[in-house]
Amino acid sequence: MKTLEPSALWHFFHEINQIPRPSKKEEGVIAFLKLFGQQHKLETKIDKAGNVLICKSATGGYEMRKKIILQAHMDMVCEKNSDVNFNFDTDPIQTFIDGDWVKAKGTTLGADNGIGMSMMLALLAADNLSHPALECLFTVDEETGLTGAFALEQNFLSAEILINLDSEDDGEIFVGCAGGIDTTAVLNYKSEKTPDSYFAFTVSIKGLTGGHSGDDIDKGRGNANKILNRFLWTLNKKMDLRLHSFDGGNLRNAIPREALAVACVPFSEKENVRVLFNHYLNDLETEIADVEPTMKLTLESETLPETVIDKNTSNALLNVLYACPHGVIAMSRDMPGLVETSTNLASVKMRENDTILITTSQRSSVESSKYDIEQQVDAVFTLTGAEVTHGDGYPGWKPNLKSDILNIAKESYVKLFAEQPKIRAIHAGLECGLFLEKYPYLDMISIGPQMYGVHSPDERLSISSTQKCWKWLVDILATK
Repeated sequence: MKTLEPSALWHFFHEINQIPRPSKKEEGVIAFLKLFGQQHKLETKIDKAGNVLICKSATGGYEMRKKIILQAHMDMVCEKNSDVNFNFDTDPIQTFIDGDWVKAKGTTLGADNGIGMSMMLALLAADNLSHPALECLFTVDEETGLTGAFALEQNFLSAEILINLDSEDDGEIFVGCAGGIDTTAVLNYKSEKTPDSYFAFTVSIKGLTGGHSGDDIDKGRGNANKILNRFLWTLNKKMDLRLHSFDGGNLRNAIPREALAVACVPFSEKENVRVLFNHYLNDLETEIADVEPTMKLTLESETLPETVIDKNTSNALLNVLYACPHGVIAMSRDMPGLVETSTNLASVKMRENDTILITTSQRSSVESSKYDIEQQVDAVFTLTGAEVTHGDGYPGWKPNLKSDILNIAKESYVKLFAEQPKIRAIHAGLECGLFLEKYPYLDMISIGPQMYGVHSPDERLSISSTQKCWKWLVDILATK
């Protein structure tokens, strides 16, 4: 990336990707930002949550213009392919360039939101750019709970305008986002001795696209938990299936790409399992091969395990995973093409204390609808006798189409690129809704360069779009 322009921006992106920064483990980045502020003699504040604010005075002639907050989050989604040996707590991201794209080797890239941080640092370090006074806010733990935005103190910021740099679409200005909430269920099980004369097998699915459970939920991509469970549920209806284990998905805000289960059936059913598996493969080819061309579902013989999950819990798990909704629930009638409400069956994990944890997340730009789909998922889990809990949730961000900073950004884009930007709301969650609760007077927009595959190892960042977004941001700040 040393050859790319603007060199300062890509330098900081490389530096940030040398620092491990899983959610809730941002200590290294906080120290890096603190040192950066000291080296550049900029006022730097760190609040109790770990959010960092670096301030820079206005350049000559811009002293009377309103101060602007630039904002990005420090943490990144940590997803990798199962065959990749990588430790997100210690290893730097291994980036490489493929044409117009910056990618990572088998892991998430961290452009979400490392590229937003890099733009802010490049602005703070520059001595040849015109801008009003800046407050650059770097928040912690956006990806797994928005805890940095939740904990932001009411007197931490002083500006009235905020530009969020956490969007992922070229030439688009976001003026609203969905709110969200998590719903989890815990099933308790007992281990039983595996019956004699049973045949054990492993069934797994890999190669799904996955992606962001907000941005990509409407693209019809396969959910590994749903796909795997559907086959097991079918077997369970036709024969005495005994489930040993089920493991699928990882993060609440990522569509699950991989899942694996070990199960047993009477040895006399061995051939029927293979026949049903082949039929299921044909069904999947018909249903989703066009959107999941690299999908790989495998069935392999397995050594007979010593124990299986008790039959009642096994039945309950297979039924609840089949019944649990996933995907788009409603589309917006106000903004065509915008998903209004959705839910994501994110992960299924067996834990050491003989419990199974099912994690889901719900989103909606309509607050009442957010709670409605949350309650639907709750009801499905409750029917199985599971212990159901909910996260605190976060609010949406209602669009303000009369925004002053929106008009400035639109005019700047037309001037630079001779075309109109798109004005959109996003189904993903942004921290802006929480900022608005603490600072209800804020005038906000969100912009960013083109990215694809965020929250998955396919994450990639467009070099040309990043250069374009940088030029746009610089011009917005230089507008008088």
